[in-house]
Amino acid sequence: MAHFRLTNSLSSPLPEKLVPFSSQSLILHHPFYFAKPKPLIRLARRTGPPLVLAAVGQAEPNRLPQTNAPQVLPEEEEDLPSKSQQQGSQLRNRVVFGLGIGIGVGGVVLAGGWVFATAIAAAVFTGAREYFELVRSRGITEGMTPPPRYVSRVCSVICALMPLFVMYRGHVDVSVSSAAFVLATALLLQRGSPRFAQLSSAIFGLFYCGYLPSFWVKLRCGLAAPALNTSAFKFDYLHAVAALISTMNQMPGLGATWPILLGGQAHWTVGLVATLITISSVIAADTFAFLGGKAFGRTPLTSISPKKTWEGTIIGFCGCIVTSVVLSKVLSWPISLSSAIALGVLSFLGSVFGDLTESMIKRDAGVKDSGTLIPGHGGILDRVDSYLFTGALAYNLINTFLPLYGV
Repeated sequence: MAHFRLTNSLSSPLPEKLVPFSSQSLILHHPFYFAKPKPLIRLARRTGPPLVLAAVGQAEPNRLPQTNAPQVLPEEEEDLPSKSQQQGSQLRNRVVFGLGIGIGVGGVVLAGGWVFATAIAAAVFTGAREYFELVRSRGITEGMTPPPRYVSRVCSVICALMPLFVMYRGHVDVSVSSAAFVLATALLLQRGSPRFAQLSSAIFGLFYCGYLPSFWVKLRCGLAAPALNTSAFKFDYLHAVAALISTMNQMPGLGATWPILLGGQAHWTVGLVATLITISSVIAADTFAFLGGKAFGRTPLTSISPKKTWEGTIIGFCGCIVTSVVLSKVLSWPISLSSAIALGVLSFLGSVFGDLTESMIKRDAGVKDSGTLIPGHGGILDRVDSYLFTGALAYNLINTFLPLYGV
């Protein structure tokens, strides 16, 4: 036990004594405290010059009786089992709900039509509610005035109607412009002084949560041309192309043997194949980036998301390209290798910048997750942030630049 020298800070003639120091109690042997040992907290009641403790000597065995000293376990040791159990429970929930979401999304994509559009509308409505709650959080409201709650609710409903409007009319441009006009009018006519921050955050919500997801409906349901091309099964690449790709070209695609119960070859459209490839490429980009960052991550990518690294991003990019190329051969679309690579590049860019955009919003809001709807995953925006820009990029590439049977 360590001994301490008790001295007077004002050099008074008080006697100096060696006092044993214990982690549980500190006993002062001083003329004012000779009758009974008292804890250090009693020093606050003493008047006169303050006392100073000076350490002398080294630790020696404890000579003070500790008959009533309770044996207290360290707090960290007590918390270890609970922390490990909590982490295991979170991982189990994450895996279970992740598999459930994957199976559900796969079935919705294969079904297409109004089933797909309705599912997108439900996800959009929930995501829009989460977005406007983030806008109203303390971290963002410190620098701006959020839109009124009734405006947030109206915007959420409008965002949910956009995918359905695309399914019904084939485009969403008119609905977006009309919604923006109604929104601006409502904000300008409200009581008090309207703020530009209210208008800008609401308009961005329409774009981010409604307009961008609508492109997935245009991609899946709007590109109805058949994705089958029998000549592609015997297409010969130049001798410089890898033997694996050349071998895969000789194999019949999955669409050629698609079950009749699931719609047959008529169900195998450009929209279905493009949606499957794009979603799979985004999943591959996120997965490879996470694994690569864990294994080799050293250089931070950006301050917006400190956990992302350049090493993980590069590995995610390679995994995304490989997935896009391989699936294009398995699904017999697109025919051109350069088109498959371009689709993979855009899928990766949309994934990264969509993720960073939501990270920026959450960072300003001062929250970790956008919501708590999905156990182990957070909110809807936490799961779909990588897909928001990707659908628009993929659709514009296919509809504008790729010569796909007149699409």
